[in-house]
Amino acid sequence: MTPDDEAFLRRAVDLADRAGASGERPFASLLVGPDGTVLIEDHNTVVSDSDVTAHPELKLARWAARELTPDVAAGTTMYTSCQPCPMCATAIGVSGLGRVVYALSSEQFAAVRPATPAPPPVRYEGPALFDEARRPIEDHY
Repeated sequence: MTPDDEAFLRRAVDLADRAGASGERPFASLLVGPDGTVLIEDHNTVVSDSDVTAHPELKLARWAARELTPDVAAGTTMYTSCQPCPMCATAIGVSGLGRVVYALSSEQFAAVRPATPAPPPVRYEGPALFDEARRPIEDHY
């Protein structure tokens, strides 16, 4: 990790701290371009947006997919206050970002956050209707 990495990571932690102080969940990220300039930064807005997907990593990955060419996206680094969750990690991968640097790992986060009850499990059923469900896929590809 370089001194620049540490500085950008400190910025993400500072943004997370500010988000937490404002009533949001304390997570934040920034995206740095290949030339070292900050392209965009954001924080968690799950509370104010009433949106369980309003994680900063997901919002930045979506922005990058819309606004950056694949070559530029591949040269970017996302700095984030915590290791991205599986939802955000998938979006980061699909958006083509080149690198992620995070402060807290998922295990470290779990160790420092207050205990919260787990949500009830979701029941999944399927696969079903294979012949019908495959038709739009086959027609598209």
